[in-house]
Amino acid sequence: MTRWSGTAGFDGRPAPVASSRLTNAIAASLALGALTLCLVVAVTVLSSNIGMATAFPA
Repeated sequence: MTRWSGTAGFDGRPAPVASSRLTNAIAASLALGALTLCLVVAVTVLSSNIGMATAFPA
């Protein structure tokens, strides 16, 4: 990720704002969070379907 300082009125080359290791760590944590969220939703949907299919005594 680089910041373009020329658009803010400064002359010069773009300056790095984050290291590649930090960027990769953030991407990995976001991917892990998305996977965890998908698993939670899948378990919730499956458990609600099992609950509806179970016959409750009247």
